[in-house]
Amino acid sequence: MARAYDDDLRRKLLAAYDRGGIGFGVLAERFGVSLAWAWKISSQRKRSGQAERVRHRPGPKPKVGPEAHRLVLAWVSAKPDLTLAEIQAKLASAAGVQLSRGRVWYLLRKLGLRLKKSRSTPKSGTRKRTANGAKSSSKKSSQPRRRS
Repeated sequence: MARAYDDDLRRKLLAAYDRGGIGFGVLAERFGVSLAWAWKISSQRKRSGQAERVRHRPGPKPKVGPEAHRLVLAWVSAKPDLTLAEIQAKLASAAGVQLSRGRVWYLLRKLGLRLKKSRSTPKSGTRKRTANGAKSSSKKSSQPRRRS
């Protein structure tokens, strides 16, 4: 695939055109580019106001912008025990952004927010019950341990 021309070439061609007296046909031949490319960058500059090319960013555009990020951070700092469903509803009403709960969780991770539970707390003293009510075998192995 062909590489795009540098922004420097764009600026030089447009500056030469702005000085006047020379048309795009002559400038295109002088700079070694096609006439269609010279017209294209001229019309892009008229539309956007900049001589540099707009970088292509493939993929879907993000639904949640920086304003929604600030809102979520403010909500969580004010009320840290918000659930994903509550954040999802607040985003829909306040920012007009419809996200699934999975995407809300992804957004929270991206913002550096964590679960409320801390892994440094000690384990619970009560054991979990099994489905049929039988005692759990995870307490100790039924096989005697060998001493070495």
